[in-house]
Amino acid sequence: MAIFGGKENEVFKAIENHMVAIEETLKAFRALVEAYMAGDHPQAKAFEKEVMELERKADKLRREVEIMLYQGAFLPVNRGDYVRLSELLDQVADVAESAAHTIILAKPRVPEELKGEFLGLVDAGIRTYKTLMEAVRALNTNVDKAMELAKAVEDAEEEADRVEYELKRKVFESDEITTYAKLIWNQVITKIGDIADRAEDASDEVLLLSVKRRG
Repeated sequence: MAIFGGKENEVFKAIENHMVAIEETLKAFRALVEAYMAGDHPQAKAFEKEVMELERKADKLRREVEIMLYQGAFLPVNRGDYVRLSELLDQVADVAESAAHTIILAKPRVPEELKGEFLGLVDAGIRTYKTLMEAVRALNTNVDKAMELAKAVEDAEEEADRVEYELKRKVFESDEITTYAKLIWNQVITKIGDIADRAEDASDEVLLLSVKRRG
């Protein structure tokens, strides 16, 4: 059952739409990576366009959330926290779009044995984000649950960091990857890892809002 009503509940509905658009952006990014790993560069390029369109959609929805907030939803003392939350959520889509552009523009070669691990890193980021979605939803139903889920986001981000480190190690130790490709993949892996990092940043805001709600 929702804690808030009226304008506040409408804001949570708008935040939900925003989060779903970000999730769609991440799904399109995963499809891009999968197509690229399969050697289907035209399909990967098509997914880059989809990522861009979905990121723009998410950005538009973020602005709608912020307009609703500035029109009077929530007490002024909390309003800025929700604006900050929407901005942090949006950064998840931003980093996915940035990683997509780097892959498509640089076209680095990836060894066959590492293809699954690249997808594994993407999946670790998406898992972290999905946990964040549940944490944000809980802000309007159960603040104790929101705090618990915010901690789960942190745990998921730490696992994503471990996957990122191992993948970077294997890339730099590989004799099959050129120095140029290693530099590009280092950038791409960092950007993919940023999906979980930005989700964890947003979970900190969820924790702050939960503490304020509990008083």
